[in-house]
Amino acid sequence: MRRTDPLNRLTLEELRQRTSMKWRTHPADVLPLWVAEMDVPLAEPVAEALRAATALGDTGYPYGSAYAEALAAFAAERWGWEGLRVEHTAIVPDVMMGIVEVLRLITDPGDAVVVCSPVYPPFYAFLSHDARQVVEAPLGPDLRVDMAALEDAFVRARRGRRRAAFLLSNPHNPTGVVHARRELEAMAALARAHGVRVVSDEIHAPLVLPGAAFTPFLSVSGAENAFMLASASKAWNLAGLKAAVAVAGPEAADELRLLPEEVSHGPSHLGVIAHTAAFRDGGPWLDELLLGLDANRHLLGELAAEHLPDVRYHRPEGTYLAWLDCTRLGLDSGPGGDGPGVVSDVAGPAKMFLDKARVAVSSGHVFGSGGEGHVRLNFATTPGILREALSRMGEAVRGL
Repeated sequence: MRRTDPLNRLTLEELRQRTSMKWRTHPADVLPLWVAEMDVPLAEPVAEALRAATALGDTGYPYGSAYAEALAAFAAERWGWEGLRVEHTAIVPDVMMGIVEVLRLITDPGDAVVVCSPVYPPFYAFLSHDARQVVEAPLGPDLRVDMAALEDAFVRARRGRRRAAFLLSNPHNPTGVVHARRELEAMAALARAHGVRVVSDEIHAPLVLPGAAFTPFLSVSGAENAFMLASASKAWNLAGLKAAVAVAGPEAADELRLLPEEVSHGPSHLGVIAHTAAFRDGGPWLDELLLGLDANRHLLGELAAEHLPDVRYHRPEGTYLAWLDCTRLGLDSGPGGDGPGVVSDVAGPAKMFLDKARVAVSSGHVFGSGGEGHVRLNFATTPGILREALSRMGEAVRGL
């Protein structure tokens, strides 16, 4: 059957005309499967909303609650969660800046923030730059949250009775794990028991693939004093249209109201319009995308088995990111550069694939403890590009 999803509509020649980071960081002979941009056309409801706004000259400052209302309706329809209260939300520039601003409400400089490594590299960079200490709770061998390690990290984070927070990636980036409700409930119970506040990054929430179900952290028992950050950025490829929503649990609503007023000046008005249209009217497009991503994760498994038999492919439950264990290749990550959080650092297997295969993937060591010897591969591309990339990577490994 011929695929008609958004991942099958653009040619390599068309993609190379793009001027974004994904397509301009590396020379033209490199296939870019690294940064979280998808190789898709813009969803028509989003494009139409932007055309209408620009035709009116509606390019001023953002205003109103339409974005939060669209997110609430999406959460009710897609996740069965009726608990997102628009009055408990705030518009923020993007998810990471929203995380920083929320953490400023519930922690002080020098306080600790727990992360489950390996995890999204900007967690390290943004927290460190804002004078928070990062405490790692390594994932288990199955790449799921290890509750014993998490509790130990909470104890360490709270030493000296300092305030502490847990920055959760839900679903998890880079592993593609979708946390089950029972896991989230266990995390919430541990956080309550140790006096740790939870901030959940749910930017990949709409991208849960068949076989898994997404659970908003704020929907579980014990999470009433937590926060979540959400946007349409990943699911509809809107990274260049900045806007996100911070949502507070009922016990945290008063704290969210303390967010400085100037924070709401950061989002783009066109970004708010685009994200609102995506959540409100972009469901059919998203459904087509999810079919394509599901097909691509199966294709990637087949291609990895064929071309990279010594590389372990962890089949993701969500996102469009694959975590590849390349430790059997015996390639050290090499010098760590500036350490976790420096996305431009390329070492070990990622450097070999870039140099010898001309395929750009994300270097595992920047994702923190447990990342060395791994790479993260973005499979939100055309099947043809995916086939060519894996063929090149296999040839490079055979030449070692």
